[in-house]
Amino acid sequence: MQWETVIGLEIHAQLSTQSKIFSASATTFGAEPNTQASLVDLGMPGTLPVLNAEAVRMACQFGLAIDAEIAERNVFARKNYFYPDLPKGYQTSQMDHPIVGKGFLDITLEDGTVKRIGITRAHLEEDAGKSLHEDFQGMSGIDLNRAGTPLLEIVSEPDIRSAKEAVAYVKAIHALVRYLGICDGNMAEGSLRCDCNVSVRPKGQAEFGTRREIKNVNSFKFIERAINTEIEWQIDEIESGNKIVQETVLYDVAANKTKSMRSKEEANDYRYFPCPDLLPVVIEQSFLDDLRAKLPELPPQKRERFESQYALSTYDASVLSASRELADYFEVVAKTCGDAKLAANWVMGELSSLLNKDNLEIDQSPVSAEQLGGMILRIKDNTISGKIAKMVFEALAAGEGATADEVIDKKGLKQVTDSGAIEAMLDEVLAANAEQVEQYRASDEAKRGKMFGFFVGQAMKASKGKANPGQVNELLKKKLEG
Repeated sequence: MQWETVIGLEIHAQLSTQSKIFSASATTFGAEPNTQASLVDLGMPGTLPVLNAEAVRMACQFGLAIDAEIAERNVFARKNYFYPDLPKGYQTSQMDHPIVGKGFLDITLEDGTVKRIGITRAHLEEDAGKSLHEDFQGMSGIDLNRAGTPLLEIVSEPDIRSAKEAVAYVKAIHALVRYLGICDGNMAEGSLRCDCNVSVRPKGQAEFGTRREIKNVNSFKFIERAINTEIEWQIDEIESGNKIVQETVLYDVAANKTKSMRSKEEANDYRYFPCPDLLPVVIEQSFLDDLRAKLPELPPQKRERFESQYALSTYDASVLSASRELADYFEVVAKTCGDAKLAANWVMGELSSLLNKDNLEIDQSPVSAEQLGGMILRIKDNTISGKIAKMVFEALAAGEGATADEVIDKKGLKQVTDSGAIEAMLDEVLAANAEQVEQYRASDEAKRGKMFGFFVGQAMKASKGKANPGQVNELLKKKLEG
C-alpha cells in the first residue's frame, strides 16, 4: 500500500524581551537556578500578573509578517494541569481568542518549487520551569528561571507532507523571527522548540490518520530524523494489523526511536477558562499601522531584491538571504568591492567553509565584511591572483593583518604582472623542460591541451604562485607555438 504522511507543527519561539511576560524578572540564559524567579513566577498568593507590552508588540509583528488576521480583542486563559515545575498549577496561555489568527508562510523546496503552508494561529503564553534529573540521585531538581518566559506558539495547518518539508518550514520560521528581531532562534538554548504532529494515511484517503505528537525537538537535523523514524514506525504498526493510539512521544536521539510519554490530551483535559487576573487585550488599528510601517525587509523580499539588484541566481540569493546577519554581511562585502558575484562566491565559499569548520556564526567571523571586500578589490585590480587570495584570507582569519593590503605587503604576495619578468621566468621553465617542449610541439591538439597544464603548473611553481595566471597562459602559448 502507498502511504501519505500528514504533518502539522507547533513551534514555540521565545520572545526576546528583557523581562518575563507577566513579571519584571530577567530572561537571561544560563543564570544560576532559581535566581530569576519572582513572587509572581512562583505563584505566591496575592500576586498579580502584569502583561509585558513588548510581548504583545512582537506577536503583532509576527502576525503582520505572515499576512495573518490579528484579533482586535484577544483573551488570556488558564490551562490547568499539575507538574512540579509549574508552581501555580496552571499555565497562562490563550485558547479561544488568540492574538494572531490565520496566516501563511511560503517555503522553497529542494527542487526549487514554492509551497504555501497555512498557519492556523499564533498565541502568547508563559513557559513553565525546568525539571532537572541528571544531578540529583533519586531526586529531581526544579529550576524556575524559565517560568514565565514569554513564548509565541505558532501552530501550522496539517499541510506538510514530508520530513524535508517540515525542516524547510521550521527554517523559514526561524529566519523570519530572527529577521523581525523577536526571537534569537537559538535552538540549543531552547529559544526555538518544535512539537511535530505526525500521522499517515493510505494515498488518496481524505480522512486523516491518528496522530502522535513528538514533543520538544530542538534541532533541524533531529526534526527530520524524528519525523522519519515516526513515519516508519506508524506504517509498520498499521501493516502489522495494529492501531495507532493518539499519544505524546519523545524522540530518543541515541536510539533513534520515538518513545511513548503519555496519552495525548485534548483541550477539555486542561479545563481552560478565561484568566480572571488579566483583562482582554484590545489591539487598535493605528498600533498595527505603525508596526506595519516599521517592518524590516523580510526574507522573500530580500531574496527578490538580491536577484534583481545584484543579478544573483535564485539559489545564491536564497542562501545569502537565509539570515539577516548573513545578508547584511554580504551587502557590505559587495558594496566594498563593487562586484556582487565575486562577493557572493567568497561569502558562500571560503567564508562559509571557515565558519563551518570552526562552528562559528556569521557575527563571530574572524574576517570582517570590510576586510573581505578589500581583499576582493585586490583580486579585481590584479594585485593578487585568486590562489594567492586564499592565502591572504587565511592570514586575515588568523589575525596576521588588519587589512588585505597589510598582509600582501608583509608577506610579499603581490602578483607579478611585469611581462618582461614573466617572459624571463618562462624561458627558464621551458629550458629546464626541453624534452617536454619537443613532445608538445610534436603532439596533436588533444594531447597539447593536457600538456599545456603541465607547463602552467611549472611556471606558477617557479613564480611561487605570484605570476599573473592570465599573462602566464597568454605568453606561454606564444612561446610553445613560436
